[in-house]
Amino acid sequence: MPRRLQNYVVLLASLGFYASWNWRYLGILLTIATTDFYVARGLDTTRSARRRPLLLSVSLLSNLGALVYFKYSNFFLSDFVKLLQKVGFTVSTPTLRVILPLGISFYTFQALSYTIDVYRRKIESTKSLTEYLCFITFFPHIIAGPIQRAVHLLVQFRQPRDFDASAAVDGMRQMLWGFFKKMVIADNLSVLVARAYAHPAQMSGWGLLWATYLFAIQIYCDFSGYTDIAIGCARLFNIHLTRNFAYPYFSRNIREFWHRWHIALTTWFREYLYIPLGGSQHGQLRTTLNIFVVFVVSGLWHGANWTFVAWGALHGISYCAHDLLVRNRDAEVNAATATRPRQLVDLVRIFVTFNLVCAGWVFFRASTVHDATLILRRIVSDAGSFALPPRNLLFGIAVMLGVEWWRRNREHGLAVDGGWRSLRWASYYTLILAVILYTPLEYRPFIYFQF
Repeated sequence: MPRRLQNYVVLLASLGFYASWNWRYLGILLTIATTDFYVARGLDTTRSARRRPLLLSVSLLSNLGALVYFKYSNFFLSDFVKLLQKVGFTVSTPTLRVILPLGISFYTFQALSYTIDVYRRKIESTKSLTEYLCFITFFPHIIAGPIQRAVHLLVQFRQPRDFDASAAVDGMRQMLWGFFKKMVIADNLSVLVARAYAHPAQMSGWGLLWATYLFAIQIYCDFSGYTDIAIGCARLFNIHLTRNFAYPYFSRNIREFWHRWHIALTTWFREYLYIPLGGSQHGQLRTTLNIFVVFVVSGLWHGANWTFVAWGALHGISYCAHDLLVRNRDAEVNAATATRPRQLVDLVRIFVTFNLVCAGWVFFRASTVHDATLILRRIVSDAGSFALPPRNLLFGIAVMLGVEWWRRNREHGLAVDGGWRSLRWASYYTLILAVILYTPLEYRPFIYFQF
């Protein structure tokens, strides 16, 4: 197909995909996207230096305004009422019945990155509304990312694309690996984790510790599985999305973890919050404060609950402490690209980092901050008894971790660089069979759909 026709097909598929959830919210998506398109055109064409900040503010208000209203209305309203009640005022306020549009946290951030980059004159705005809407609504990643910048994704819709058989085949491998992680591992773990976290007071400390470890595996397989499916699906169209996970549980410190986990969001906050706050240009104290603010805001981005704020604050404190204690930071960052542990101490550091991350996951998964602190107290003080998960599930987890440890210097677990053809095909059929046999019959939504 000609490039323009290719883009029309992709756009119609994307709009149909989003409308199949709730067609009414398609209007919000298109309104925000169209506003940002014309704001960016105005930023490029206006000759008035005073108008440019005003135009940018329109984009900020439309995106952040929609995000705050749909995501945080009930949260802020209920907390405001509680605050008034504490100081002696009795207030009765009806709860807003606001449904969170799917993907709003992701597509608003992607739209903001575009208008801010145009405002900074890092890129030129596109003159084609179709190309821009393809960039915002591209269906593989609109619901839960990875968040893409215009310099990477939008330019691909400006060029004609030919079918690339090798890219499509590798994309299907990555999708298969994502299906296995999501449907076989994450979906089966969700029942065990939900049962433990629903009634933490009735669980033993060992049971809660096992549930926390299992949730760490669940959320990784759920979110990275979605990302594998999204990136692999995009490659069928010869569209390349940026990597979002680099085997984060093999990190040797918290700084490295955040270079491997949800890379797209981490990059977004660095570019559009950390650097505007001053970055590391104003002394150590200001740098530490900027890092902490970024992590707290990142926590709040994940959901309208104080548990997410606590999760972000805990990671902020851990990251800042590591930043203050470790002098050779460049070497620590480079560790994220290492292919093998140098010595036994690296394995110990991986274990310690994983447990520190799991302590944060307690706040992320718990319903309230009170439940999170209760869980941590019981893990430390009340051993008790516990039952191991089913053996076939433990075997699946071991296979997943083993494959990703073996392929940790590759883009995904099934990336091919030679090897025995018969062994590869046996692996594909085994994974397909596992998906057919062990996927729960009940629907298990992706965790990050709620964000």
